[in-house]
Amino acid sequence: MKISYFDTVWDAIEPSKAEAANMKARAELMIAIHKTVLGWKTTQAASAKRLGLTQPRLNDLLKGRITKFSLDALINHATLAGLEVKVKVGKAA
Repeated sequence: MKISYFDTVWDAIEPSKAEAANMKARAELMIAIHKTVLGWKTTQAASAKRLGLTQPRLNDLLKGRITKFSLDALINHATLAGLEVKVKVGKAA
């Protein structure tokens, strides 16, 4: 039996490096938005309005339902949350 090691869980479960990279970026954005929203100390309804979401949609984000959000959408919501989104590109190892 061969043992495989991966840098992240996404590298292990996604079928391609491109899909793993997309999921890693989405996960990082969701975590940052989640922390920001919790810091507002307001209701989900008020936070949702601030992010341009419905309350059920914000709940999906806060519950980590990553497949319900595109990278595009998360970048937009992060910006509305007052976060600065930066992209770092480099050669693969």
